[in-house]
Amino acid sequence: MIQLGNFNTLEILRSTSVGLFLGDDEGTEILLPNKYVPDPIEIGQKLTVFCYLDSSERPVSTTLKPFIIRNEFAFLEVAELSTYGAFMDWGLEKHLLVPFREQRLKMEQGKKYVVHCYLDEQSFRLTASNRLDKFLDNENITKNVNDEVSLLISRKTDLGWEAVVDNKHKGLLFFSDVFKEIQIGDSITGFIKNIREDKKMDVSLLPIGQKMLEPTAQRILEKIKEADGFLTLHDKSSPEEIKQELQLSKKAFKKGVGTLYRERKILIEPNGIRLAE
Repeated sequence: MIQLGNFNTLEILRSTSVGLFLGDDEGTEILLPNKYVPDPIEIGQKLTVFCYLDSSERPVSTTLKPFIIRNEFAFLEVAELSTYGAFMDWGLEKHLLVPFREQRLKMEQGKKYVVHCYLDEQSFRLTASNRLDKFLDNENITKNVNDEVSLLISRKTDLGWEAVVDNKHKGLLFFSDVFKEIQIGDSITGFIKNIREDKKMDVSLLPIGQKMLEPTAQRILEKIKEADGFLTLHDKSSPEEIKQELQLSKKAFKKGVGTLYRERKILIEPNGIRLAE
């Protein structure tokens, strides 16, 4: 069965003037328009395509990769507004609609929001929603404390950052557990800190028991990791170079490097600092 809103691996059945017709094992066919047809191709060959409804509400496939698929969450930008709602840019020609009833707050053009993509059972159209709680389930949590999870930061609250946990659950990252800059839409790795009796889930950026570095040292450590384990900053680097790379003063940089060295997390070399193995 061809699944709308998802990737399907289908067989090339025939070539026509408008494109290729692809089919599944159940005899269902779908068009891959000419502009998406790869070269070369052979009849009988298998192609992995994304299937959805085009602007005329006809099932169609594409080799483009959307920013979101059915039953998942993503951080998307509002491309345009209409009398029906907000249309999100999801990487395809036809934009993804968020009806007014599915907007937690009124959306604005050019701004980005975390949304969930689902198949509307009444219209049979792929639709998005910013009312995330409807699609998150904390009643059937299969995770354990200290498990590593993926976090999609969805909202800032008075206590901390709400996050979509492993595309299934709702979690809260307390401000006191944050040691680096966080923004809505960030996709980061986290850990289950606590699962309460009321099914609320607390998450953290570090495993339980791991010592949290002070913010400056943590910032430098993250930059070293982003630079594949070696950062070309050292004691002789100018304050301007350090500020441009880390947004830190040279005094703060030296203090952070000292902390990392004492923790044996880095090696100090003549031309930079290296991540310790």
